[in-house]
Amino acid sequence: MMNNILVIPMLLPIIVGVLLIFLRTYGRLQAWVSIASMAVTTGISFYLLYKIQTDGILRLDFGGWEPPFGILFVADSFAVLLVLTSSIVTTICLSYALISTSKELQTMYFYPTVLFLAAGVNGSFLTGDLFNLFVCFEVMLLSSYVLLTLGNSKRQLREAIKYVSINIVSSWFFLVALAYLYGSIGTLNMAHVAERVAESGQTPLLTTISIVFLVVFSLKAGLLLYFWLPGSYSSPPIVTSALFGALLTKVGIYALFRMFSLIFHHQPEITHTIIGIMAALTLIGGSLGAIAFNDIRTIAAYNVVIAVGFILVGLAIATPAAMEGAIYYLIHDMVAKALLFLLVGTMITLSGTSKMAGMSGLMKNYPLLGWSFFITMLSLAGIPPLSGFIGKVLISAAAIDSGSYGLLALALLSSIFVLYSLLRIFKNCFWGETIVSKEEQPPLRKGVLWPCLALVLLTIGIGLGTEGMAPYVTDAAETLLNPEIYIDAVLGKIQ
Repeated sequence: MMNNILVIPMLLPIIVGVLLIFLRTYGRLQAWVSIASMAVTTGISFYLLYKIQTDGILRLDFGGWEPPFGILFVADSFAVLLVLTSSIVTTICLSYALISTSKELQTMYFYPTVLFLAAGVNGSFLTGDLFNLFVCFEVMLLSSYVLLTLGNSKRQLREAIKYVSINIVSSWFFLVALAYLYGSIGTLNMAHVAERVAESGQTPLLTTISIVFLVVFSLKAGLLLYFWLPGSYSSPPIVTSALFGALLTKVGIYALFRMFSLIFHHQPEITHTIIGIMAALTLIGGSLGAIAFNDIRTIAAYNVVIAVGFILVGLAIATPAAMEGAIYYLIHDMVAKALLFLLVGTMITLSGTSKMAGMSGLMKNYPLLGWSFFITMLSLAGIPPLSGFIGKVLISAAAIDSGSYGLLALALLSSIFVLYSLLRIFKNCFWGETIVSKEEQPPLRKGVLWPCLALVLLTIGIGLGTEGMAPYVTDAAETLLNPEIYIDAVLGKIQ
């Protein structure tokens, strides 16, 4: 019965979101209730992570139907680490929204939609069934469609049309891949699919199906097929951009890791080589985009693309060190990207423009904002002892051990491009002569930097607390690299 708690990270945001629909005119009440519900979800995620270390992988069979016949949730260290991080980030972003979001936006079902988004994200991480992964993806995507259009700008509508069109196509391919997989294997339970693929061998048909899944999840993660991402992530209100940058691509990345470590890992010379090539091209494209623009929100969006490529380098190499590094960096990037977008949004609010040419000397009037951005820049560049360092070191070491020198070179060069792109913002926007005097500069809203400072402390804490996180990350990597652990937890422990 204790395993029933597994459904709360998805169920609680849905229930609270439905209730908030009836409180549409009470913006601040919605905000506080949303923050409280995500804080509870965070606490439950901490408890689940502890239980996994003591009791092993947890499983919840809905309706008493034992696998592989029923719907189930499976909580291993990898899934719950991401549920925990996403819940923390969502809580902090909602706190920023409480302070900075206009009353008009608050009464347009913003908070219920964010909670539905969180439910879809957490459900995607926890589900043990491929069809329900599709369902949770759609819950997340439908919420993102609404959030992308809230704000009444023509650019948002234009980007929303592109974003919705791309995701409808990718969802159609997802269903096609599921149909062919079910026709070939006869099941969609992830552990059961993995067991049957291992028994029969990864035939050419299954390898083709795996490549279709690769295309689907790459579209959703922004791996190579990221042409939709910069515009979609740089046009909505800043809190929405922060949530998108922190969460949406990470669900696609999670699906890629789960699919190509649990199920389709038998022919890495095909699947993982393709992932490596796509990661390399993503690093190149993202790096060029990050230095090609003068709009700071677009630069932040291209930094999301670079991170996707870097994390997938770990999956392409697929050694213990590479997997651990990818997990560390995945957690780091969820925190750091939310922080980057919130800081960029605050800068735009203060200056009234997103162009670097329209900002100068912000450090003089807003030193706390400036130094917060500086720490974020160092963290994203992988400077010790901040959170981005350990992931980059582990992936780089794994690339050397495996002889993947091309991927190593691109990964290290991408870090230089990240540092350069953000250093341009820091130099042009925070240093130099201030455009307006301190008396004329608009004041920061009271408390608006507190959520940003919480994320700054988190990125420092993750870096300094690497040793404390190590058992959980090591367990997550071990589960990914040894599919029989997951399969046995689902199919071998019928309770």
